[in-house]
Amino acid sequence: DYGNSDIIAPLFQKYFKKGKIDWDFEEEKDELLQKLDLVRQKADSAYKNETKTKSFRGTEGQGRNNLFLTYKLSNAEQSTDPAAVRQTIRKLTSKFGTSYLDLVSLHSPLTGSSRRLATYKALLQMKEEGYIRSVGVCNYGVCHLKEIVENGMPLPSMNQLELSPFNTHGPIVQFCKQNNVLIGCAAWSRLSSADGPVEKWEKLGQLAKAKGVTKAQILVRWALQKGYACAPRSGTKSKLERIAIAENSYGGVVDFLLSGEEMNLLDNLNVDYKSGKLGRKDGWKEEDVKGSDWEPSAC
Repeated sequence: DYGNSDIIAPLFQKYFKKGKIDWDFEEEKDELLQKLDLVRQKADSAYKNETKTKSFRGTEGQGRNNLFLTYKLSNAEQSTDPAAVRQTIRKLTSKFGTSYLDLVSLHSPLTGSSRRLATYKALLQMKEEGYIRSVGVCNYGVCHLKEIVENGMPLPSMNQLELSPFNTHGPIVQFCKQNNVLIGCAAWSRLSSADGPVEKWEKLGQLAKAKGVTKAQILVRWALQKGYACAPRSGTKSKLERIAIAENSYGGVVDFLLSGEEMNLLDNLNVDYKSGKLGRKDGWKEEDVKGSDWEPSAC
């Protein structure tokens, strides 16, 4: 969420060079840097299908090693021209004062076979050169993943899906697990809206109330116990929202577990709730969202 911010990027550059010293900026950014000093790199264990270690470029120092920076290439940024893809990534690393990104993912497969394959290949090349540590995808169905293999390329490190107990993406998750592709999920706020699965959401709420936690905490705990990588969005200036993010992230769900019975209860909420029903438009063009049954991972 900080990737396109002209305000936050210079702060990262300073952090990479010197660590957290004598900061003079708004409270929420000071809080951000305090969190950065506590972060520890999790990539080695998270991306199990990365079997080769490269000598990465960069002299950012220890501050950079404690961060995990990710970026999603939008559909507009995907290109059949490798030079255009390279330019996008190099501009971003220059903007943040870092020589590499830990994970770069394609936002969706909706650009068509030629563009998504060419973009993916360009990212793999940048990985070989040390500008990227891991290449991922988002919203990829089984057919899109098989397409990568059929074109002689390795599968991605991660596939991020709009994943919840209401839409478990069973076939995609099974394929990814069988092929050592980490499953990721991030935001669930739309599930609680008027467009969400109201009856199922109420059942989840009853479980949250019984355990004395928030519904979002239940979702995070469910995802973690499934073995998924998940993280709430964090680009906010609201103090209340920052508190909610802290409660509903990894640190906020360490004090409780979901029993096998409770996990089964959540799994049984699955109704293959389509993205189109959520009314989500961020990252998509109007013409992409083709009605209530639309799903970006559909093959």
